[in-house]
Amino acid sequence: MSAFDLATNSLFADQNLAVDALLRLGGSGPAQPIRVIRAMPDQFASFGEGRFVVDTVLLNIRLADAPALAAGDTVEIAGQLHEVQGTPTRDTNRLIWLAEARAL
Repeated sequence: MSAFDLATNSLFADQNLAVDALLRLGGSGPAQPIRVIRAMPDQFASFGEGRFVVDTVLLNIRLADAPALAAGDTVEIAGQLHEVQGTPTRDTNRLIWLAEARAL
């Protein structure tokens, strides 16, 4: 196990950063318990001459918890269901997925 693996595991174990969640591959079927680091930054979107603030949900999920994360998978956090949108991307070390999600 590398130093990056140990650091990643420490971050996801931290009660101040990560939360418990349930992952359903394909959006249905049995739920798999995972840990998620959630970020909800505002992003800007332009339409014509207007510029709008858009709510976003970004989820960091360990590859060890979800080796095959894909669009359409759902993540339930504290009773709130989120659906993964688009194709999730992996970090440089291939340890963490970054997935954009939308609340259902």
